[in-house]
Amino acid sequence: MRPDAGAGLPRRLRGVLGNAVLVVAALVAGWLLWPSSLGGCTTLTIVSGQSMEPTYSTGDLVVSRCGEPRVGDVMVYQPGSTGGARIIHRVIGGDEASGWELQGDNNDFVDPFTPRGEEVLGTARLHLPRVGIAAAALTSPVVWLSVIALAVALLVWPRRDEADDDAPDVTAADDGPTTTRAEEP
Repeated sequence: MRPDAGAGLPRRLRGVLGNAVLVVAALVAGWLLWPSSLGGCTTLTIVSGQSMEPTYSTGDLVVSRCGEPRVGDVMVYQPGSTGGARIIHRVIGGDEASGWELQGDNNDFVDPFTPRGEEVLGTARLHLPRVGIAAAALTSPVVWLSVIALAVALLVWPRRDEADDDAPDVTAADDGPTTTRAEEP
């Protein structure tokens, strides 16, 4: 048996294990980030308004996950009567059966809604300040039209041909063909 016959095995084993770790990490990330709109447990909410200041400001992105909220948690909910708008406020009382009582940190009144069941999208787990501003910009038709217009302009804009760079420079003082005589010995 040759002394180097098994030398490639550790390298192959490391490669297989590395790929397995990447696949598992991708599956876990997919499970954690799978949106609730597709049957998952994660909801991304861009804060608008001042009702949760100073905790959250307009343009902040809040990641919420499903689960049983407790008093003091920040909940994201979507009452049927708001036309699909999400509300993010703090739980101050109630329960799943009778509905949750909520109030914005910057409000001096309790919310008129008492969400329960399917109206509750989750409780806040991660806060990313100002990230929602960029996300909101990406959903703007004006931004997309500008990006498309720029891409089209780059495609149709005349380019310098590389062959032109290699050609000798011709000047306007060219008076026609020139000939040189070979000197006679």
